[in-house]
Amino acid sequence: MGSRHVPARTVLFEKEKNGVTYRVPALLYIPRWRTLLAFAEERLSADDSHANLLVLRRGIFYRNYVEWEDMHVVERASLPGHRSMNPCPVYDDNTGQLFLFFIAVLGRTTESYQRNTGQNAARLCYVTSLDQGKSWTEVTDLTHQVIGESLKEWATFALGPGHGIQLRNGRLIIPAYTYHIEQRYCFGSFCQTTARAFAFHSDDHGQSWKLGDLIPNLQTVECQMVSVNEADGNNILYCNARSSLGFRVQALSNDDGDVFEPGQLIEKLVETPTGCHGSIVGFPAPLHNLYSPCPDNHLTIQPMCQKVHTEVSEQKNQHKTKDEVKHNYQSNSKLHHWKFITEDHRGLKETFYKTVPGVRNPTWVLYSHPTSARSRVNLGVYLTSYPRDADSWTGPWVIYEGPSAYSDLAYLGPPSGEESAKESLSVVIFACLYENGLISPYEQISFSIFTLYEVIRNLTPNSAILHQTKMKNRIKENCTAF
Repeated sequence: MGSRHVPARTVLFEKEKNGVTYRVPALLYIPRWRTLLAFAEERLSADDSHANLLVLRRGIFYRNYVEWEDMHVVERASLPGHRSMNPCPVYDDNTGQLFLFFIAVLGRTTESYQRNTGQNAARLCYVTSLDQGKSWTEVTDLTHQVIGESLKEWATFALGPGHGIQLRNGRLIIPAYTYHIEQRYCFGSFCQTTARAFAFHSDDHGQSWKLGDLIPNLQTVECQMVSVNEADGNNILYCNARSSLGFRVQALSNDDGDVFEPGQLIEKLVETPTGCHGSIVGFPAPLHNLYSPCPDNHLTIQPMCQKVHTEVSEQKNQHKTKDEVKHNYQSNSKLHHWKFITEDHRGLKETFYKTVPGVRNPTWVLYSHPTSARSRVNLGVYLTSYPRDADSWTGPWVIYEGPSAYSDLAYLGPPSGEESAKESLSVVIFACLYENGLISPYEQISFSIFTLYEVIRNLTPNSAILHQTKMKNRIKENCTAF
């Protein structure tokens, strides 16, 4: 199972003596305000049909700990006669507006009843906040406006659960799935539905919303998405989804979620027998911490390929001093330089740069999910440096030993104002909000913070070696491409 080291945890929600249970965590971090928002469903019992309202705890992040406020109910996130489920928050960094999406399900209508009858009882709703979750607007019901005629083909639908994302072009993404009706009647009764993941999206900061196409082939249920920058400058939207096929399913979109390519099984990420929700979060690769040989005939060692940003162009720099040009190498722009530090057999070092327009730090992805294929136990995290490749996942590092289920990850990044610290894996920080317990996974919802250094250090030995080897090969490919 790997190392027994686990991160410290704080219990944010706990089952009450009267049976009230907290389930389905959703975690969102707003860097501008150092604010963490931890959402959950408040249920009368652990059963889905007993969901009731959404609750929230706000926290302020202070480098290595979080100061949490008391729990309160998000009262406006509800429709009369409906139960609120599947919290899915997303923050628009351009406008400062926070959206809390959720589904409102009529009465105690179960998902199985909707699937068996083809009679949808779910509504697509959201509330918004401009003060980081301190106050909320009245609820907005988007069901007919956004889904419209597609409802005739959906037995039911749901969101996420967990966080949504904003793409670099400003588009807001809300992950979702539906039970699509494949065949309405079979010998006089409702017969067949297939779970299909997709995304709701907005290109005008939430003023209007649309839905993208469904993932076309494999069954995909609860899902999350990540915007992935690749080393060649390409960008894809990556979806990782629950399934009942024994493994997770991934699917890629080249147009920001309008259309997804056919999904594929991720055989290194096992599912529980009926599947379980998992979380993914993307973050910039810390390339300055990676060591790899790059091809160069006169060098015996070349330990580092580091990308730096620059505003330098031939026209701008032809009249500048060397110091002024060097200063420009430290700033951000549309041009990107890779810095190579070489060392020969005499120990002499040399630094040089190569310009690669449009290249960004590749995106790495962290994933959390129960690690057992038999039951919901032993929550672990996995890492990939190249999510397009379904075989690239390494791990797990088990961060909670025992019954555990749904989780949601957040990237807290290096602390603001500590530029020099960005060179250390120990300040690439993550948070995880997850269901856990001693007998049942649904006794508590806990919160943990850990670093990328801890993740890499605690990956199972074979997977850690594999991860290091693959990263060396990946950077070598990048170097030869130049």
